[in-house]
Amino acid sequence: MTGETSMKRRIFPASLAFVAVFGLVACDENGEFAFPASDAGGTTSAGGAATVQTNTASQDVERPDVFEVTDRGLWDGRPSLGGIWVAHPDVTDPERVIIRNTTNGRSVVGALFRRERENPGPLLQMSSDAAEELGVLAGAPTELNVVVLRREEVEVEATPETNPVVADLAAPVTVQATPLDPVEGVAAAAIDAAEATTSAVEVVLPPAVGVAATAAAADTKADADPVAEAPAPPTGPLIQIGVFSVQPNADAAAQRITEAGVNSVVLPEEIGGRTVWRVVSGAGLEQEAREAALVQIKALGFVDAFAVDG
Repeated sequence: MTGETSMKRRIFPASLAFVAVFGLVACDENGEFAFPASDAGGTTSAGGAATVQTNTASQDVERPDVFEVTDRGLWDGRPSLGGIWVAHPDVTDPERVIIRNTTNGRSVVGALFRRERENPGPLLQMSSDAAEELGVLAGAPTELNVVVLRREEVEVEATPETNPVVADLAAPVTVQATPLDPVEGVAAAAIDAAEATTSAVEVVLPPAVGVAATAAAADTKADADPVAEAPAPPTGPLIQIGVFSVQPNADAAAQRITEAGVNSVVLPEEIGGRTVWRVVSGAGLEQEAREAALVQIKALGFVDAFAVDG
């Protein structure tokens, strides 16, 4: 009886120690009791929900709270400078806007300027390039919707790329290797002789041909190198020259301004399935230098140029 009691006394402390260790292992980082969970299904948050990876992207966002108007617009039929633009008497500062023709659904991005209210005709006046993009005939008043745009950073969900070929493979394909019969006799000897002859042949090119071959190899290597990514569009305060529907016109305007000493670039943009070319200048300039550049650009004939945030 005494031996049994003594055995129970030794077992009881050991059991308590085992329970204490198990309890510590099963506690989470907050001291709560929880069983360990397997990590099957990717990264999870503290609540057990899958974490969704997001990225940020810069895009145009419509800001009707800044300015929006729906009214009749008119093109007087005369060619105009400055690319794609509209003008309205309620505008205080030049803005970047999206212009929609409500009758045919066509739209384009351009500039918004102020016009005098006393001028006769509809309140919205448009340039020849804007009329061409929107399908508006000369002298025909057309209902337009104009909304200010702002460049903002927005979050977009990152979609993991999946290789469709790998995804379609239900299981690896088992390939059974079978050794080929050895080549015997005359065939084997002929192959050995051909290999020996091929390895012993050395081609010596004349000097001129050698130089040409070396140059061709260098060109081939240059062509094989990966193409550098296009530089990112300029950000920060800029000077907008205009938005053009024809690329050669945009290139000519940018070249003229660059030759005058103000760096200018042409930025293609996709609007409503159509490509337009936006000409901007003054990237990286301080405010005083940018204001001086704007005066210089207007003196070149681009009187509708204006400062924008980016």
